[in-house]
Amino acid sequence: MPASAEAVRKTLTMVARSGDRIRSARGLTRAGIAFGAGALSALSFAPFGIFPLYLAAVAVLVLLLDGAVAMRRPRWSAAWIGWCWGFGQFLIGLYWVGYAFLVEADAHAWQIPLEEFFLPGGLALFIALATAGASFFWRAGASRVFVLAIAYGAAEWLRGHAFTGFPWNLPAYSWNASLGVLESTAVLGSYGLGVLTILCGASFALLAERDARAWQLPASMAALFAILWIGGDVRLALTHPGDVSGVRLRLVQPNVPQQEKISPLYWSRNWNELIALSNAPSPSRPNVIIWPEAAPPYVFVRVPSALEEIAMLTGSDRILMTGAVHVFRTADRRIHATNSFYIFGAQGVLLSTYDKFHLVPFGEYVPFTGLLEQLGITRLVGGPGGFSAGDGPHTYDVPGAPPLAPLICYEIIFPGEVVGRRRPDWFVNVTDDSWFGPWAGPEQHLLIARVRAIEEGIPVARDANTGISAVIDPLGRIRARLGIGQTGVLDSALPKAVPKTPFARFGDTGLVLVLLALGWGAWRCRAFPYEKG
Repeated sequence: MPASAEAVRKTLTMVARSGDRIRSARGLTRAGIAFGAGALSALSFAPFGIFPLYLAAVAVLVLLLDGAVAMRRPRWSAAWIGWCWGFGQFLIGLYWVGYAFLVEADAHAWQIPLEEFFLPGGLALFIALATAGASFFWRAGASRVFVLAIAYGAAEWLRGHAFTGFPWNLPAYSWNASLGVLESTAVLGSYGLGVLTILCGASFALLAERDARAWQLPASMAALFAILWIGGDVRLALTHPGDVSGVRLRLVQPNVPQQEKISPLYWSRNWNELIALSNAPSPSRPNVIIWPEAAPPYVFVRVPSALEEIAMLTGSDRILMTGAVHVFRTADRRIHATNSFYIFGAQGVLLSTYDKFHLVPFGEYVPFTGLLEQLGITRLVGGPGGFSAGDGPHTYDVPGAPPLAPLICYEIIFPGEVVGRRRPDWFVNVTDDSWFGPWAGPEQHLLIARVRAIEEGIPVARDANTGISAVIDPLGRIRARLGIGQTGVLDSALPKAVPKTPFARFGDTGLVLVLLALGWGAWRCRAFPYEKG
């Protein structure tokens, strides 16, 4: 036998033995392996981008489920494994959420242990649901990896929609190291690419079997993703949409720490900093100025001097866009607040106001308010009650620039839910990622914005209080960027949009087709199982 063939045989034998040990794990050992694999899978997401870890972690999940379905209570065993795996992934991938509880530490720091358990633990229930569901159809052979991909992919779609949804760190985002692979979301969407990613990872579990043709599916999946990668890189090389004529953006990044942003002691300083940065000299005079989410330090539309300074800033031909809190009284004399986006035209004339429609649970409103507030759990933004939701998304016409759609903070994380009745030519995503900590959270949020640009074929101007601010073209490339913790402005041209992508036209049709194809694959593998070799 040639030396190379012998090396392959030994490697496969070692993999098969490792697979046997994982399958035979019981009790705390099995739970620990599941948790560890899920935790390692989180390192595939931004800012690490080690995508093989996600694929390997899903393969380990398949092997653990092989052992679970042989137990006396296979459904509960499968659900427990899925929960441990998901808890590991979400605990490590979303650790940064705890930073939000340190802004007003006296009031909220005690909640961090609860958040660090209940948020990842709650999200892990979706993975538990997927593994429990898959266990009903679990059979030896390749069919089970198709079944897991279908169940897990469906659970991820559900996670993105149930209880207002939280589609953060979707499986598709594990490819953040390859913009080429992410280009396929223009056709498949994030959920469709995610299902194929799960199938790819799950297929590698077949290499731990002693079957003559077990290598065929993982080899096919590796070839598929090589094609997606190359095809995406070709698209990037050949597609250069150019810039919108006559539009020059200025994204203002004041870099105000959250504690100083909410303190009245710093309001005057923060406002003056916004004005000074907006007026900073530039070789080419920007005609569209953008401030981040809730940038004005008070309800500035009620302050005449603030409106006068905006009129001076906009002059006769400039536009100012900014996030800001809007407080108003309804006909029944009740006070409401919205997280809003203002568009001012020349001479400071208010042209449009947009209200955020996807609110952050516990950040902007508290679900089950009465019960939770009795337990001392309140929202992180000060004040009683919460924000009211708008009816977006919307597209607005502005003078001197193409029609735009505002997206405030995490509104941009929802695939297929960022465009209203009329397609915009660009997105303006204003955010305050100082809530997200100094590293992983902002990097993940930026990646999500890039994928939305690819899916819709629409550029994004992303302005963040403390970073990362960026101008993103419709293929997800970053044209200009201002990093975390930097104070300054980002001057850039506005990239043009590309024609509607298949995803923009047909939505989750790509996901449905992928799921149907996987269902056919599962049936075929059960009807025609490969032979022992």
